[in-house]
Amino acid sequence: MMRQAIATGSSARRTLSGAARVLLALKLDGPLTFGLGLTAGYGLLVLFSASGGNLRMLIGTVLRLALGIAVMLALARLSPNLLRRASPWLYGLGILLLLAVAAVGHVHLGAKRWLELGPVQFQPSELLKIAVPMMCAWYLHERALPPRWRDLAVLGVIILVPVALVAKEPDLGTAALIAAAGAVVIFLSGLRARVVIALLLLAVVAFGLGLRFMHGYQRARLLTFLDPQAHPLSSGYHIIQSQIAVGSGGMFGKGWMAGSQARLDFLPERTTDFIFAVVGEEFGLLGLAVLLLLYTFVIGRSLYLAMQCPDTFSRLLGGAIAVTFFIYVFINAGMVTGLVPVVGVPLPLVSYGGSSIVTELSGFGILMSLFSHRKLMG
Repeated sequence: MMRQAIATGSSARRTLSGAARVLLALKLDGPLTFGLGLTAGYGLLVLFSASGGNLRMLIGTVLRLALGIAVMLALARLSPNLLRRASPWLYGLGILLLLAVAAVGHVHLGAKRWLELGPVQFQPSELLKIAVPMMCAWYLHERALPPRWRDLAVLGVIILVPVALVAKEPDLGTAALIAAAGAVVIFLSGLRARVVIALLLLAVVAFGLGLRFMHGYQRARLLTFLDPQAHPLSSGYHIIQSQIAVGSGGMFGKGWMAGSQARLDFLPERTTDFIFAVVGEEFGLLGLAVLLLLYTFVIGRSLYLAMQCPDTFSRLLGGAIAVTFFIYVFINAGMVTGLVPVVGVPLPLVSYGGSSIVTELSGFGILMSLFSHRKLMG
């Protein structure tokens, strides 16, 4: 019996060692890959229920995940030096695609956000979620840190050009995420306290001026955030129904595929922006805690990998990828629970959507490239 147990243990160690060798050969980080896999698996379980058992939607999401994994594997094998040199070109391509959207983009529900390539539609704005922090990190790579005011002005232009183009589509949520991704790089570069205060004051002034250029429904979302009960059947409907769904789940939830808010169509956008509420209703506070713990593990591991990178470009870009992922989670969860205004941000690796899934996994592929090649950087 003892020898059998030893043999079983040895076999398990060989299997584990074999898996580690495969991950090493693919330039993947084992713990991060495992965390991403668990999160995506949880997301598929929730999405199938939120869609009412829509097998076609589930298969479509699996295919998008497969595409995202393929892109992640490809990016993880690229040299960080190559990624750094490609940053201006990727940024320039993104700007050109946004200009193409403005000229010949596909209009859906009053927004012009997509380009059509035959049967395929994609959002070029998703590319800028990666290209903007890459460009900012590229610009700061060989410059003294913390950045001077002149450098901050250049970085401001790098960020604001795509933000303005995306906001005009209009897509305020994605514009805010692009701005946040660039801003994270700047803050990670080691700004002095007085500079941080000055930039925050400038951001408040810019926000006040931006209110004048917002569409009516965008201003309504901000006002509804302050008092959703004032418009229970119009602009406040989303927040009220999502809060009801989360609250009705209690500690352990109503059970998988047993949520009444989603099943009876009270909960809007239940497979995309408000899927977090489905988790709360069907799996309860415990289910939400499990999902948030998965996110915490992914973010924590990503920050660890970023801190191990040896050069400025890698540390800034890796840190931006990790912190921006946290911002995605925070905004969506806060939006659903009424802590932040509704801005249309999907829940990472859980919400239905092709472009966002590929973008998120692309970012992690870049992060794993930066970490796995850290001893070869030059």
